[in-house]
Amino acid sequence: LHISFVKLSRGYKYSTRQQNSLIKGVYPASPSSWLFVAIGILATMYMQSDPSMGLITKIQQHLPLRVHNGNVTLVFSTLLWLSLILALRFCLKLLLSYHQWMFEKHGRMSNTTKVWVPLVRLLSSRKPLLYSYQSSLPHLPVPAIQDTVSRYLESVRPLLTDPEFKRMSDLANEFESNLGNRLQRYLKLKALWATNYVSDWWEEYVYLRSRGPIMVNSNYYGMDFLYVTPTSVQAARAGNTITALLLYRRKVNREELKPSRVPGTVIPLCAAQCERMFNTTRTPGVETDVLQHWLDSEFVAVYHRGRYFRLWVYRAGRLLSPREIEDQIQRILDDASPPLPGEEKLGALTAGDRIPWAQMRKQYFSSGVNKRSLDIIERAAFFVTLDDEEQGMRGDDPEGNLDRYAKSLLHGKCYDRWFDKSFSVVIYKNGKSGLNAEHSWADAPTVAHLWEYTLATDAFQLGYTEDGHCKGDVEPSLPQPQRLVWNIPAEVQAQVSSSLAVAQALADDVDCHVFPFREFGKGRIKKCRVSPDAFIQISLQLAYYRDRGGFCLTYEASMTRLFREGRTETVRSCSNESCAFITALESGETEEECRRLFQLASERHQNLYRMAMTGAGIDRHLFCLYVVSKYLGVESPFLKEVLSEPWRLSTSQTPVQQMNLFDLKNHPDFISLGGGFGPVADDGYGVSYIIVGEDMVNFHVSSKYSCSQTVSNVSVIQTQKARMFILALSILKCWFYAD
Repeated sequence: LHISFVKLSRGYKYSTRQQNSLIKGVYPASPSSWLFVAIGILATMYMQSDPSMGLITKIQQHLPLRVHNGNVTLVFSTLLWLSLILALRFCLKLLLSYHQWMFEKHGRMSNTTKVWVPLVRLLSSRKPLLYSYQSSLPHLPVPAIQDTVSRYLESVRPLLTDPEFKRMSDLANEFESNLGNRLQRYLKLKALWATNYVSDWWEEYVYLRSRGPIMVNSNYYGMDFLYVTPTSVQAARAGNTITALLLYRRKVNREELKPSRVPGTVIPLCAAQCERMFNTTRTPGVETDVLQHWLDSEFVAVYHRGRYFRLWVYRAGRLLSPREIEDQIQRILDDASPPLPGEEKLGALTAGDRIPWAQMRKQYFSSGVNKRSLDIIERAAFFVTLDDEEQGMRGDDPEGNLDRYAKSLLHGKCYDRWFDKSFSVVIYKNGKSGLNAEHSWADAPTVAHLWEYTLATDAFQLGYTEDGHCKGDVEPSLPQPQRLVWNIPAEVQAQVSSSLAVAQALADDVDCHVFPFREFGKGRIKKCRVSPDAFIQISLQLAYYRDRGGFCLTYEASMTRLFREGRTETVRSCSNESCAFITALESGETEEECRRLFQLASERHQNLYRMAMTGAGIDRHLFCLYVVSKYLGVESPFLKEVLSEPWRLSTSQTPVQQMNLFDLKNHPDFISLGGGFGPVADDGYGVSYIIVGEDMVNFHVSSKYSCSQTVSNVSVIQTQKARMFILALSILKCWFYAD
């Protein structure tokens, strides 16, 4: 009976995938539209009219004589239907290639855009599946090389002295007129056959070929609610969280999620990053890592107090209830068996340098019990850590505890996470939760969408009983979670210790500070007709200027998911206009002049963001030209210098994408903290922020203790080790001149 249920479940999954493939394959038409076309053609043929203008007769001449005329008509109807689908898809792609609407001021829509909007709505009127728009999304265009070079020079002008800018201009002009044109031709050839001329190289060379630790340097984290913990029972929180994640996976597999769109519009965003969200692992290699994805997995890997377990989450094709998963988790928590020799800190291999991990994996994990256990972890839907610590904003030192909470999610103990998994969920002893995500397979907005759904489903849909346990019944015959078995030789244990030392040094050097800014939010900012993102970015520039006494190259992540397989582009937020405003503000210019310059800086930032979103950014184009130069074996002093410039201020906004899931008016305490990441430069800051509701912005600031010039936590001013990073005060003063 069990085998029959499993086969039935697999058959249902297969049929669902086939059905979805057909539906999205004919989008924006529908499969049923074939019937209308066929009936229409048959009706006209019955009325002695030939809508094919002789094509049906020609088709019949090339078929056997026994083929009925009606069958030939159906063949023609099918060909006509497919032609109409291709025509509709081509029209939709053309419409989605139009981006001028993004640059028009609010309330001043051009006639072209007025015609464009209803056409897009018309072709998008059918209810799409998650991947329905993929074949209709335009390809990322290759910018003209002179445009990219010109924009680059404009971006670095406020950062260079006159002699430095003259030297850089000469390098840029020499590159543009000689080697640049040659590299551009090769890049355009790639763009003709590649779905996206950036994404595959970006994934490989920026992420997978990096040989340093991915912990802190690449992986990022997401936090739980700020003020609320739905239950203090660790096993119960794990039960609901795992269930919510698996329900989300079911929606992804069935393509029941609505495609993400540009907020406030019907314009779809690429959904390709969702494909590798679950059942995915980054496996190490000597020269490059590889992303491995499995079609399905019916279990998760669990770590608790140095032991690894396989937890089956399906029984005869049925997803276990939250209460059943809680019961299984409790069995793991109650298991008093000690770790096997070398097992406790084995995860440190994924936290250290990649080459030693690749060598150990090939030599000691390619056969026997080690291979079987490692396969279970890598093939698991995701990784779960049952942490024996308590975290969150609590106790007598809520601010300090919040910082420790962020550090715990970013790196933990350096061995109690499996950093290679697409994401690892952490459930703390007091019921607090969070996740750590690997970066190569997707960017933060995709993971944020998953985490928003998980938190909302956990708290508002699944819920808990009065005593804090999960709801549902328990099948008494469920098998025990399977303890993984290892045979870790001394050589591997020595490498584990070495990798742990590298990871621990990296973790100890990271300074994290998380703080909710409650003075005001996007509600007040929008009243003065200023973009909240531009406002915050200019405030960060001001904060850095006061902290370091100058300006720096600033990275803000922008998405390019308007295009197929798009990922990110850089917005160079430090512009001539923002520097002019800050200089005027700090030198005591009049309030009227500061207001004027602030407005110019805000508009400039918004324009830079729109250009990055629409494929007219700077950095991805220059990066790809650099890759081409390496393939051809030629050196470019200009590209080499551009790509070696440090991003001392690396910033990113975590978008809130599913506001319908959170009713902040009736449940104001259910506020998401967002997430953060480590600093990109050794002497710089990593700043992540999330705009929550109308009156709050949560900030995550990271830096390195080893740099005496950067301090993330404002309270460190008492030690006089460095000038403090006065972010909140900068925002307030910035607002004073913007209001």
